[in-house]
Amino acid sequence: MHNKNKEKVYYERGTEELKKKNNRANKLIQEFNKIVVDEATRKEEIIKDLFGSVGMNPSIEHNFHCDLGYNIHVGNDFYAGYNCTILDMAEVRIGDNCMIGPNVGIYTAGHSIEPKGRNKSGYAIPIEIGNDVWIGGSCVILAGVTIGDNSIVAAGSVVTKDVPANTIVAGNPAKILKSI
Repeated sequence: MHNKNKEKVYYERGTEELKKKNNRANKLIQEFNKIVVDEATRKEEIIKDLFGSVGMNPSIEHNFHCDLGYNIHVGNDFYAGYNCTILDMAEVRIGDNCMIGPNVGIYTAGHSIEPKGRNKSGYAIPIEIGNDVWIGGSCVILAGVTIGDNSIVAAGSVVTKDVPANTIVAGNPAKILKSI
């Protein structure tokens, strides 16, 4: 894993700088989501332009969304199913041979529990997903989580805490079911 510090990154919503970065990502995402199925080469070009780093053979199905894109780093043979959303206000690092099912949300972003100013600023905490991880459909991975190598997150799980390597987790909140 690359980033063990899990420090919060603070940001203000609505700044011109953030709007500019988000608009860049949104234009690329809009183009990506309109590409016809058999234009795999163009899809890969956009992923490489959008993400911070990309290994070999990335594959992302239609209706993908993210905040900035450049904070997303994926290894070789990365796959994300339909309707994947990655809120990358902080870095999201995903290892090699990872599969993400449909309707998965990976959210680095958070906000104050105090109502005053909640809609004006936020924070984000990096997420790390190791090698050979399988995340089932309709899962949510929350800010600051690390998922260890070879682990499985069962469909519909909400991951609020770190997942050790070689384990299967399930539920809301996700709990360890067994070791692999």
